[in-house]
Order: sequence, then C-alpha cells, then structure tokens
Amino acid sequence: MNKMNKEILIIGILIGIIIATVIGIQLYTSSLHASTSESFNKAPELQGISGYINSEPVKLGDLKGKVVLVDFWTYTCINCIRTLPYLNSWYEKYSGDGLVIIGVHTPEFEFEKNYDNVLSAVKKYNIKYTVVQDNEYKTWNAYQNKFWPTKYIVDIDGNIRYNHIGEGSYEETENVIKELLTERAERLKLKMKEKNTSKPEAVVDVDFRKIGTPEIYLGHKFARVDLGNEEGFRPEQTVEYKLPTTIVPNRVYLEGTWKNNLDHMELVSDKGKIVLFYSAKDVNIVVGRNSSLGIFLDDQPVGEARGNDVINDKVLVRENRLYNIVSDQGYKSRLVEIDVEGKGFQIYTFTFG
Repeated sequence: MNKMNKEILIIGILIGIIIATVIGIQLYTSSLHASTSESFNKAPELQGISGYINSEPVKLGDLKGKVVLVDFWTYTCINCIRTLPYLNSWYEKYSGDGLVIIGVHTPEFEFEKNYDNVLSAVKKYNIKYTVVQDNEYKTWNAYQNKFWPTKYIVDIDGNIRYNHIGEGSYEETENVIKELLTERAERLKLKMKEKNTSKPEAVVDVDFRKIGTPEIYLGHKFARVDLGNEEGFRPEQTVEYKLPTTIVPNRVYLEGTWKNNLDHMELVSDKGKIVLFYSAKDVNIVVGRNSSLGIFLDDQPVGEARGNDVINDKVLVRENRLYNIVSDQGYKSRLVEIDVEGKGFQIYTFTFG
C-alpha cells in the first residue's frame, strides 16, 4: 500500500470514529432526556387535613390539568412570611391561566394548630389562595419535607417538576411556573392571558451573609443551645433565674421566675427580663399571652430602631404570633433587653433579618 492510500485509509478511519462518537452522544442524550422525563416523582396526595381556608375540601387528584404550587409554611415563621408577597403576586397573575396554589400550613408550635389563629394570619397577609391545615404532619411526611418554607410545583399530569427550600430564587421559581403554564396551554390548546410584569416588594430586604445570630429556640425540646444563665434549661421545672455580670453573644439570658416548657418559656413571676447580645438588622420574637414588653437597645429605649410592632418603645402582646421588635438601619451587634410585665407571658423563639 503506497503512502497516499495509507493516508486515505487513516482519514476514513478517523471520520468513522467521529461519526460513531456523534451518533453515540445523540443516542445517550436522547435516552437521558427520556429517563429524566420518566423519573419525575408523582406528587403525594394531601393527607390528614383538618381545616380548609379560602376553599372547600380539595384533593390534588381533582386538579389534574392544573399547575399546582404546594407551599409548606407556618404563620410565625419569618422566612415564610417574607415569601408571601411573591406567592400572592403569582396567584394574582397566573391563577387565570391554570395555576393553583395550596398553602399547606404545618404548625411549628402548639398554638399554630388553632384554626382561628391560622385564619387571622391568612387575613393579615391578604392570602387569597387555598390554605389547608396539616396539624398532624401527615402531608408533610408524605412529601418527606424537612423545612419551612418549601415549595413544590406540580405539572398537569401530577408530577413534581421543581422544588425550592427557603427564601429566594423567586425569578427562577416564577420562570418554572410560566414554563409549565405554557406547556399546559400548548397541550390543551389554550391561549395565555396578558400579564402584569411588576414585581412585588419584599417585606424585608435581607442579606443573610451579614446575620451573625441564628434562630434561637426557647423551649427545652427544640433548643439548639442552652440558656446563658448558669441555671440553664430545667425541663418541666420552674426556676428563678438571675442575670450574670458577663453576657456572651448569641445566648439568651433570663431574669425572674420561669417555667421550662417543651416549646417555650413561661413567666411565672409578675415581671421578668430577657437579654440577648445579637448581630443582625431586624429582631423578631414569637410570643403569646397578654403582656406588655418594654424594648431597650444598648441600655436605652429602642427609639428610631423600633420594629413594626413597637409603639412608644413598648409592645402590647394580645395574640400568639411573631412580633417585630427591632428594625435597625444596618447590620450591627447590639444588646437587646425586653422588660416583661404580665404573668403567664410565653416566649418561643428569636429570629433575625
């Protein structure tokens, strides 16, 4: 075989290899897409629902042909609260095109199981979509859910096509909604309606990188860190707490007589005090029972850094919910002191923004 023939043979072999490789890639890619489309998980049915708001009893199985957003939330969770304007906006914009939103309210605390409490929160946050009560965590467990909030988007065939944990990714989530609604319109030969493209304003502008204090639970069952007081948590006991001379950051300190309950601390004396050195911009507390709270920052009345629920440097607690007590101009490390008047006052958590 001469030199020219050898070169032609080699070129032919190389071309053959390239063609085979391209065909192989195409076959692999098509099989990958096929397996992906077939691997969507079916959305579990709603289970153990004890109450319905804004709706008659509903099942996912009755919503085939709709795009359904299932949102696990609870009304005292600040992370959930900050997502509600987006959910309300999506419902307003897309419900006419086949979007259904179901807020699955799975309570973190015992008082959140109360229907009237949830109804009050739904009205407060102007929620128009369906909210169901998952008090026994049966739907939560069916989805193997772990966090508040978590969103699952279900296509018209009942398949989960997207999920997102926590806040953020609003543009990405809305794009999935639009894509699945467009897919629905094409399959059902429907026309999409014109949309208002304005975006909702976030409740709070949060930079999570600048928050130096994590959520703090005050019930002994859920607490991730002990109290700052040397007495610490004493499960199911009533303890007289005294403030030490040194305050360590990110630890809650108590003064007065408090009962240690599963998910909260309850003031037994007529007056008490709560002290925390934190690093954040906003401070929220989940509390309950009729009481008056004086709010101080760095040993001074809270003043211009007052939260939305503070009037004249005080908070009047009249219902079990989340109260915003500090809304500062920037992220800072500060000492907050809450002077409590009202036997029976209950505190569940501190959360931050």
